[in-house]
Amino acid sequence: MRTRYYLTSILILFLAPAQFAQSTERDMAKEALIWQKLQSIAPRSVETFKEATDALDKGDYEKAARLYEEVYKKAPDFDPLVRRLGGSLIEMGRRQEGLALLEKAVKMNRSPENLMSLARSFTLDGERSSRQDLERALTLAKEGARANTGDDEGYWFVVAQLSLDLERQEDLREATRMLVKLYPDTLAAHYCSAVVAIQDGDWIKAEDEIKKAQSLGLPAEIANNILAAGVHTRATVWRYTYYSLCLVAAWAVGLVLLFVLGKVFSKTTLQWIETADPNAEVGGNDLPMRKYYRWLMNVAGVYYYISIPVVAFLVLATAASITYGFFIAGRIPIKLVLILVFGALVTVYAMIRSLFIKIESEDPGRTLREDEAPELWALVREVAQTVSTRPVDEIRVTPGTDMAVYERGSFKERMQDRAHRILILGVGTLNGFNQNAFRAVLAHEYGHFRHRDTAGGDVAIRVNNDIVKFAVAMIESGQAVWWNVAFHFLRVYHFLFRRISHGATRLQEVLADRVAARKYSPQAFEEGLTHIIRRQVEFEDITYWEITNANKAQRAVQNLYELKASEEKRTEEKLKEAINCPTSEDDTHPSPVERFRFARRVTCNNEFAPAGMVWDLFTNRSALTDEMSSLINKQAKAVSGG
Repeated sequence: MRTRYYLTSILILFLAPAQFAQSTERDMAKEALIWQKLQSIAPRSVETFKEATDALDKGDYEKAARLYEEVYKKAPDFDPLVRRLGGSLIEMGRRQEGLALLEKAVKMNRSPENLMSLARSFTLDGERSSRQDLERALTLAKEGARANTGDDEGYWFVVAQLSLDLERQEDLREATRMLVKLYPDTLAAHYCSAVVAIQDGDWIKAEDEIKKAQSLGLPAEIANNILAAGVHTRATVWRYTYYSLCLVAAWAVGLVLLFVLGKVFSKTTLQWIETADPNAEVGGNDLPMRKYYRWLMNVAGVYYYISIPVVAFLVLATAASITYGFFIAGRIPIKLVLILVFGALVTVYAMIRSLFIKIESEDPGRTLREDEAPELWALVREVAQTVSTRPVDEIRVTPGTDMAVYERGSFKERMQDRAHRILILGVGTLNGFNQNAFRAVLAHEYGHFRHRDTAGGDVAIRVNNDIVKFAVAMIESGQAVWWNVAFHFLRVYHFLFRRISHGATRLQEVLADRVAARKYSPQAFEEGLTHIIRRQVEFEDITYWEITNANKAQRAVQNLYELKASEEKRTEEKLKEAINCPTSEDDTHPSPVERFRFARRVTCNNEFAPAGMVWDLFTNRSALTDEMSSLINKQAKAVSGG
């Protein structure tokens, strides 16, 4: 506040001489009326009066007073004469005589000119003017300004000057409002607006008003001195602050828009699934919904990287704002400030570093050679031909119950459908797996290839990886706390991106289900998916209890693929629960019961003869299951430290 008062005082001091110089210009129309009135009172004194006025305007106060005194002898009750004589005497140093005459002029006629002249006389004594004198001057100046009907902004400017000297904020604001209203394009109006803006801490407006005043005649040296006194620096800081706030607001609106679009796409997708013809062929790019979802995914992914500098700014700005708040309060808790600053710097470093850490990915399991299961390879190629897509180049077996496909290769290779195709086959799914049901599930996986679901997704994968890396870095550095802006950003963006990406994958799953149901029947697909879910429940139970018992008995894990679940009734309950659980927006796949309902609407005209089990397609089942069991045993020992 002291800085603002200092600056406004400088403003008034700079402006006063220039403004008073402007107000010395005579309104000749008014002068003519004065001459006309004096002509009727003392006709022979008019020329003397004119000569005295000319001397007054030139600053020759002694000559002006002498000539005015001659006229005063003949027209002692002519108030313009009394006013000008009083002003001349004050300028000569004969203050008491001059004040008496100005008081007399006001008593004779409370005209704007008389009131303002008396008001100014109380300020001409400089620092020796008492507060009582200044209060009287302000009262007179306000009355004169309100009575003035002429085109002279000097009246309200004097009110502004006196108001500032007396620290009368309301009067200063009234004077400024009147200047802006009555004389909007004048130096005084813009200058006083700058004064009020500084009082309000509106530095941007203050700078703008000073520059406008300069364009209307304020000397460049004065304008530059005022701006250099702190106005320009503060205006620049606030201007960039507003830009930053607008940027953050626009960024926040973008996040909300992405969330809304995700909701709209999810709802539209469900409507499309319910109403679209389930028997219509769907290619890789001929479904608008697929293209729009891919566009939304890419936008959401890119938006994460756009958000990084914004979040970094918010982190640093938050720490700086809290520190500045302590400074303003007059008490700075050093330890807390150091923690804030350190936390902000560590967060920004972790954020940037997460973008450059490369995660080395490994293919799961091991490659299944063709000589280990030649008939399986033949079946896999047969299904690819039925689905009308290129077969997988590699089958990788894992100990668990996975069944999925992906592509390995450059972005260009995947876009040109030349990437290396891989099928993940969990050995845990194979017990009791009928070959026709297996074909249907495999057709579902090939559906992803056919629809080119595995060709894209680079942005989504990279964003997910970077979010995870950033989260891990924050946890390790102890910055995953409630007061960290970046921590909340991660939570919000992960939620938002998860909703969008999972909505897209649910659409992909339904379309791939249709391929399986169309080529191998809805019944075969339902049987295959139910089998996989059942084996997941069973194998989880078998693995848990066998590893637990093996650790207690300090023995090796038996062949897990030859064991049965401990409680069949509990397995059935879990299976039923897994199949009938409702679909949520956080699910990557629709609920199995929903998938079955959608698949049953598909018509299949193909007929398949009864087939054997998938294990029949392998040359040495025991060797493979022993190998996978041994692998699980090693992993269990590594976890338990045995």
